[in-house]
Amino acid sequence: MIELANITKRYNDTTVVDDLNLKIEAGEIVGIIGHNGAGKSTTMKMIAGLVEPTSGSIRVMGRDIQKEGVKIKQKLGFLPEESPLYESMTAQQYLLFFSELYHMPRQKALTRIDQLLASLHLAEKTKLTGEFSKGMKRKTAIARALLHDPDVLILDEPNSGLDPLTSFFIINYLRTLKREGKTILLSAHNLFHVETICDRVGIIKNGKLLVFDTMDAIRARLGKREYQVVFHSDDKLDYEHIGGNYVFRTAEVDAIAGMLETVSASGWTLVDLSMRESALEEIYVKLMVDE
Repeated sequence: MIELANITKRYNDTTVVDDLNLKIEAGEIVGIIGHNGAGKSTTMKMIAGLVEPTSGSIRVMGRDIQKEGVKIKQKLGFLPEESPLYESMTAQQYLLFFSELYHMPRQKALTRIDQLLASLHLAEKTKLTGEFSKGMKRKTAIARALLHDPDVLILDEPNSGLDPLTSFFIINYLRTLKREGKTILLSAHNLFHVETICDRVGIIKNGKLLVFDTMDAIRARLGKREYQVVFHSDDKLDYEHIGGNYVFRTAEVDAIAGMLETVSASGWTLVDLSMRESALEEIYVKLMVDE
């Protein structure tokens, strides 16, 4: 669906994206994360046909973005990180204006706009976008990206700066779009959201793609797994003591099995047994520091 082959982007002597290879399958949600200036937004703009690569090729839906950009954009929706609205318009007027740029028949556009406003919980038809909250403005910008019912969505920080409830709503809305068959590439600084929603994750540092895989594969390669036994004993023991209970932690399966046997044989009370895997945030920080 989206394929980047040896993509490099330079501005004068500065390399922003460095020999990047990436392949996204149809129907996937893929997250790209990295530090500020890592090359995420530039990569997204190149896929959307807004910035030309210095070298390499980009194909979207089987077409070369540099040769058939107009055809690709008819089926591609792009949401930039900063997306100001025409604040003297209502959401409906704003979207209707953009529908004309897509040459959508007016009645079809009105029906589509009503559907989008309803699905995004934007019911204030008479309120000007200049009076909208930040969350409402972001929802309106998302509606604009979806107006022509694209097959591919490129979303740069779709929930940037939003309150937790609105952010949660947008993440769930992206799940709905995936069920409708959309292919979604997004960037985000909220790594919990990326970890939760994305089929695969790419980590970029200084223009280079360090990792691109499923979260399970990334954890297996770069993360760690920790087991924890919480138990109670009235005896004074040489274990970590938290909240009236003792805690034993280990990364070894054999050690956890041995500890469970000890708890049982000693007559202690087992309170909890749990397993914790590295979060994406931990893996990301480690890569940024070590690589």
